[in-house]
Amino acid sequence: MADSKQNQADVPELLHKLLSTPSPSGYEAPATAVWREAASFAELETDGIGSTIATIGDPDAKPLFAVFGHIDEIGLVITHVDEKGFLYFQPIGGWDAQILVGQRVEIAGREGPVLGVVGRKPIHVLEPDARKKAVELKGLHIDIGAPDRDRALELVRVGDAAVIASEPVRLDGNRLVSRSMDNRLGAYVAVEALRRVHGRGKLKARMAAVASVQEEVGLKGALTSTFKVKPDVAIAIDVTHATDAPGVSEQELGSHPLGSGPAIGRGAVLSPQVFELLCTAAENAGIEYTIEAHGRSTGTDAGSIQISLEGIPTGDIGIPLRYMHSPVEMVDLGDLEAVVELVVAFAELLDEKTDLSR
Repeated sequence: MADSKQNQADVPELLHKLLSTPSPSGYEAPATAVWREAASFAELETDGIGSTIATIGDPDAKPLFAVFGHIDEIGLVITHVDEKGFLYFQPIGGWDAQILVGQRVEIAGREGPVLGVVGRKPIHVLEPDARKKAVELKGLHIDIGAPDRDRALELVRVGDAAVIASEPVRLDGNRLVSRSMDNRLGAYVAVEALRRVHGRGKLKARMAAVASVQEEVGLKGALTSTFKVKPDVAIAIDVTHATDAPGVSEQELGSHPLGSGPAIGRGAVLSPQVFELLCTAAENAGIEYTIEAHGRSTGTDAGSIQISLEGIPTGDIGIPLRYMHSPVEMVDLGDLEAVVELVVAFAELLDEKTDLSR
């Protein structure tokens, strides 16, 4: 078996920091601080709800290209503390309640992180009919070991947020497992692509990277930050379902297995010009890719971006991911690298003559 410490060393340091920093929707400040430090080479701005914009290039250059990656993750919010010190919660974003049973969690308490476990009535004392039913969130609680409400309230407050406590783990080959890949991967791609474009000095347009907030609760940060940036063209980077896992249908979702590279979005709410430019950029750079068709919404920040202002020509790139919205989300690091290079190639393809009209 490979040495896990050696494997961890192969994971980009910034990516590891982003994945390890608890920051659910509405509580993104810790991960945003990591991202802003990484983007400190650029001109930094924020919008009113916490999205960050990092910009490079001649202020007069056209077009202004913005790449978005949302920096929030799904989580939990404490709603009640009972007299015995047990905590009750609601979801932040979309959860499968089955995944939460028996998980360790980390709560952002008033004095620092508070560890706990998600508990439910043991199977031994469940009624036979109850054993056959799917777990519901209202049947779960968090146990932080507190003996009573008073002690629990010394550690946490109603409204504190929590995430599953897990660290990134490198598996065989290029496979990495972690919570929060949806969508720290996109946030990583945005700032890393910006860094590479800045370093290579081939940018003829202007470029902004955006770490948008509150995607998991309604694509909100992309909407407000688009008004702040006012891009001429934009791309949303997010994860998409890897179709090589058991039970996932290629007939329904298309073919985007781990290791197949970027999944370039095409469909009703996406710009055909941006799609073609992305394909051209990929082919020029020798990047293998798949095409992901969307009949309606992409389910990503692209949905908010493309209807902002007077309408923004918008593209979408998906990073194939297994086990979405779980603590064991899995990505192929080769796919992640390919998406970074695709964004770089796209940015360097743009100039003042680029036609984005429909």
